[in-house]
Amino acid sequence: MKQLIGRKMGMTEVFAEDGTMYPVTVVEVLPNVVLGKRTIEKNGYEALQVGYEEGRAKSLNKCEKGFFAKAGVAPTRHIAELKGDEIYSKNVGDTFGAELFSAGDVVDVIGTSKGHGYSGTIKRYHHHIGPKGHGSGYHRQIGSLANNGRCNNRVIPGKTMSGHFGNHSSTVLNLTVVESNAEKGYLLIKGGIPGPRRSLVTVRSAVLTQFKKPSVSPLVDRTPKAEPASEEKKGE
Repeated sequence: MKQLIGRKMGMTEVFAEDGTMYPVTVVEVLPNVVLGKRTIEKNGYEALQVGYEEGRAKSLNKCEKGFFAKAGVAPTRHIAELKGDEIYSKNVGDTFGAELFSAGDVVDVIGTSKGHGYSGTIKRYHHHIGPKGHGSGYHRQIGSLANNGRCNNRVIPGKTMSGHFGNHSSTVLNLTVVESNAEKGYLLIKGGIPGPRRSLVTVRSAVLTQFKKPSVSPLVDRTPKAEPASEEKKGE
């Protein structure tokens, strides 16, 4: 398995040479810098400490400055731990990016879902709304909290009630990479992924077995091409 950190930039659509349209999410992938390695002997598990996005040294405290100085790398704004046999061979100071994945790979994307604040049950759990008439005394209330005929002087735990909605870790499984561009540093992933724009996400290899690898047609190359010089200019 392999993983990397990226930033969700938004959604768009791209076209393949055969006319197929792919709705994709653009994930910016800056270089992931290896800051340290977790080992079984010392920590009980294997993982890489990875930094993402260049930070400012004046924003660090003394301990953080010592951590980056020991690794011999520039400060980063975000630090995370990534697991995976295919990336654990990286050493401290190495970098990796979008080249880990290629078009047609199946991936999982982990992010933090959009926060909606304190929400009612209709928005949070899609409960049915009450009658809209003015004579109705029930429009968007929570409804009955009955205990199925039991009288135990309390509400049974697990009832769907109003409360904080969103802003939690969410994983979308089995998405397809449409394009991977290591030179420009981005991934195009088919479909939607968790979180608002410019939020950090983790892209990893799919954990569920894929019986058939999806096929992705080559995208239309829209890079402007240089026009050939005219014969008059050649004569001059």
